[in-house]
Amino acid sequence: QVQLVESGGGLVQAGGSLRLSCAASGSIFRINTMGWYRQAPGNERELVAVITSDGSTNSADSVKGRFTISRDNAKNTVYLQMNSLKPEDTAVYYCNAILALKSGSAWYKYWGQGTQVTVSS
Repeated sequence: QVQLVESGGGLVQAGGSLRLSCAASGSIFRINTMGWYRQAPGNERELVAVITSDGSTNSADSVKGRFTISRDNAKNTVYLQMNSLKPEDTAVYYCNAILALKSGSAWYKYWGQGTQVTVSS
């Protein structure tokens, strides 16, 4: 069984910083892409940033220059460093991983349970 466990959310003032972590555990053969998504009340879930196994990244225009995604492949962990936070960054942040359970198997997408980030003005 695979689990993605997020940590690091909380309440911060505008202009502040937070660092989110997400560790994948269980019977994992290989992880391809890992990423962060967010969902604010009344909105659809949206991409924040993703990173491939070789370190290539992509992020939403709204967070470019403020958020940085990184990963530690040895720990099956992805991070999101969030700086210069704005009230509009308030949302539940979800970790995502596309992974294979064994050699030659299909790739599956897993989600974490979400962590709340609240930015006060």
